[in-house]
Parts: sequence; structure tokens; C-alpha cells
Amino acid sequence: MTRPLIAVPARFSATTSALRYAAEVNARALIEAVWRAGGEPATIHPADPAVTDVTERLARFDGVLLPGGGDLAPHRYGAADTHDSVYDVDDLQDAFDLEVARRTLDLGIPLLAVCRGLQAVNVALGGTLEQDMGGPEREHRHVVHPVAVERGTLLEQATGAQKVEASCYHHQRVERLGSGLTVTARAADGTVEGLELPSAGGWFTAVQWHPEDTAHEDPVQQALFDALVDAARGRH
Repeated sequence: MTRPLIAVPARFSATTSALRYAAEVNARALIEAVWRAGGEPATIHPADPAVTDVTERLARFDGVLLPGGGDLAPHRYGAADTHDSVYDVDDLQDAFDLEVARRTLDLGIPLLAVCRGLQAVNVALGGTLEQDMGGPEREHRHVVHPVAVERGTLLEQATGAQKVEASCYHHQRVERLGSGLTVTARAADGTVEGLELPSAGGWFTAVQWHPEDTAHEDPVQQALFDALVDAARGRH
């Protein structure tokens, strides 16, 4: 059976020892999770959407995975100031990810958005982000914590669970929801951990955590990638 083709936008890296110079990369665990699910992951170059038709580029794919990465520039969601903790902002990366989010949803291509990917979808639909969540008691970096999943959501259908153990690495979170989005999961402190768009033309779910971190040993996390690939396969 032919593997569905899953587009994964690359992340810019200033240095990579194996390649000697700057590179465009994706997390190996993320790519492996798509492969285990039966998909054919394809890293795509973040070209300037002002000069390259993102809709045309995405049309050849069966699904899209919008991965984690650095922070979105605060001006992208209307903030006048930038918190000192904001890091790894790249204008081209932002422009491309936001356009990928909009066009994927418009086209009805199955979409799984992870961490920064969730934030990009929220901002693409007019939402805002809290630029920094604060000190140790609100820390969501290098932690695995329980997340409560709303019943009747695509997230619950995919994972088969109403509570999951989520591997998190983020210092920002959703502040105001983008147009049409609904919350599908929350952490104990109220942090939005999942989003969906009921009006989306295709399968779509977004999670604030990194399911790829534990997908190799946790079937619940792997199930998110399985659901993406199953939806992608269903487009044929």
C-alpha cells in the first residue's frame, strides 16, 4: 500500500555538526512517529509565501504536520512589546507557518499541529498568545503532566482517552482563542493543551505538548500520528 505523503515544514537551524553549516531540520522522533503510523514524511522548505504559492505546494500532499519550534514574533498577534524570554524568532519561518496553517485548513487537508504548530494555528485565525507563563510554579518545560481531554472531540477519538500523560516543553500558551477554535484539552493549571476547529473541512487537531517525545513507548501518543495518517489515507 502506498504511504500517504505528509508534509512537515522544516525548522531553520543555525548550526548542525553533521552538515557543517546551517540547515533545515525536523525532529527525528517526529519523523519516526509519522513513519510508524504508515505515512511518508516529507520535509518542505519554508519559502516566502509572498512569492511562492503555498496552496499549490500543499495540494500534492495527503496530510500536513505543523511541528514545534521557536517563538512566533509577538507582532504577529498584535503585541506592542516583546518579552525578554521570547527566543528563536524568524520572520520567514513565521510567515510560512502561518500561511501553511491557513491554507491547509482552507483546503481541508488533514492537519496535526504540535506545540508551536498549535500556537501558529491560533494566531493564523486571529488569536493571541501569553508571551511567557512565568516562574517555576507555572513551568511547562521538561515536564510530563496529566492533561484532561474533552469528550466527543477528535482528540478523544484519536487517543481513546480522557486523560493523557503529556510531555511538554513550552513557555508560552494560548491567551485569546482564534476565530472558530474550541478547546479540547487543558492542564491542571488551566493551560490550553488542545484545540480543534469544528468548521474545518478536513480532519484537524492541535496539541500544545510534544506527542513525539513518548510516542515510541506510549500508544496513546502514537495514536495521534496514526489518526493523521489514517485521515490522509482517506483522501484517496
